[in-house]
Amino acid sequence: MQRCGWVTSAPDYVAYHDEEWGTPRHGDDALYERLTLEAFQSGLSWITILRKRENLRAAFDGFDIDTVAAYGPADVERLMADAGIVRNRAKVEAAIANAAAAQRLDEGLDALLWSFAPTGPRRRPASLADVPATSAESVAMAKDLKRRGFRFVGPTTAYALMQATGMVDDHVATCWRAGSLPRGLRPPDPPAQEGPAP
Repeated sequence: MQRCGWVTSAPDYVAYHDEEWGTPRHGDDALYERLTLEAFQSGLSWITILRKRENLRAAFDGFDIDTVAAYGPADVERLMADAGIVRNRAKVEAAIANAAAAQRLDEGLDALLWSFAPTGPRRRPASLADVPATSAESVAMAKDLKRRGFRFVGPTTAYALMQATGMVDDHVATCWRAGSLPRGLRPPDPPAQEGPAP
């Protein structure tokens, strides 16, 4: 079975790719979790975050926005002492600030983030080399989130969030999941033929 080129033989990667990555995800808390995980991943490998995900969920009270938004200095110190998570003070404080920012949204985090999902058909990447690191939509999302008080969410992190939550589907053409996700993607162009067409 062929998968996207970033998937190694690590069972965590295989399960994440096969069951989650690129699958549309909704819900304010669910998207806050993804936003937080992508921010924690910045500068680290994704496998590190996958392996710490359950610890992060426990440490951040299931990524419940209202609960995390109420965290104070004692919670920051508790999190910084937790060896089961990524202990980066800037990322921990950003996660709390982002919960508070999400709490202030009139439309909710789900509606805001999905408002940046591209519309219309997109060309499916032929290979991993064709998968972008950012897009015009992720640049716009990052800019809007920053304006609203979110931290640690640049265009690359925003694009990774869009990939993870199915706002974009970057499963490459040879991946077994390429045809199993929502419509709106076109197959890649066939390779250019040399000489006259038959």
